[in-house]
Amino acid sequence: MDLIEIKSQGNLLDSNMTTKKEISIAINGIFGKMGSTVFSAANNEKDIVTVAGIDPVVEKINNRFSVPVHVNIEQMSKVSMPDVMVDFTNGKVAGKSISEALSKGIHVVSGSTGLSDKEYSVLEKISINNNVGFISAPNFAIGAILLMHISGIASEYFDYADLIESHHEMKIDSPSGTAISILESMTKDKSGDFKSNKAEIEDEIKNTRGGNYKNINVHSARMPGRVARHEVVFGALGQTLTLIHDSINRESFMPGVMLCVRKVKDFSGQGVIFGLDKVLGLGKNEH
Repeated sequence: MDLIEIKSQGNLLDSNMTTKKEISIAINGIFGKMGSTVFSAANNEKDIVTVAGIDPVVEKINNRFSVPVHVNIEQMSKVSMPDVMVDFTNGKVAGKSISEALSKGIHVVSGSTGLSDKEYSVLEKISINNNVGFISAPNFAIGAILLMHISGIASEYFDYADLIESHHEMKIDSPSGTAISILESMTKDKSGDFKSNKAEIEDEIKNTRGGNYKNINVHSARMPGRVARHEVVFGALGQTLTLIHDSINRESFMPGVMLCVRKVKDFSGQGVIFGLDKVLGLGKNEH
């Protein structure tokens, strides 16, 4: 199997060869679809270089990347210490990996969802104590973040709203982390409550109105052919307003990921920075 090639890393060894230091990254979950996409995206950036991957399945399959892939962060740290760890795993394993990286002084950019409030509280303390940056974002597509922001503005002018989100059939959480963030944006600064009608007759098929978040009806679809779609529909007398964002492929997330890799150091010691909107300057730096 051919190696996935990477640009030369020689200027990491000799600071005289470049006028601008490259940001070195390790990719946690490099064998996953998002991890391999991050590798390819970083390889096209002049100031970002991948020096390692982390994935426990490397013991079972051949490493197709042209950088070392380690089973865990402890093993990696004996060989290299990157500036940033980019994490695309899941809530079952992400917490431990992020904790280990932050404890070693490695900044973290994570797209993993499913971590509990308790886990984030622990990671917040570790980030502050080690003076490192930690950005956790459910979605790195800049268009999706703008959808979230605009939905928060529009919510003040409508009393009815539905949210429909669609993802590929392998997504393990429902609703998506992005959907939850959109819902929070829609309700955070709204002066009144949303309204939701109750079906009087629902005998044939139960729960056809979907889930309910503060009177916003939420619908999740999971099927092949989708990457990610989020649709917010506002309703008022005689009109509707529909906002849709589609991620056609995983490359749509990469500009946001690379932006966070460059910016995460700026948030050193500030705890968990939730959401790409903080990095874009669309929201207050609250955590």
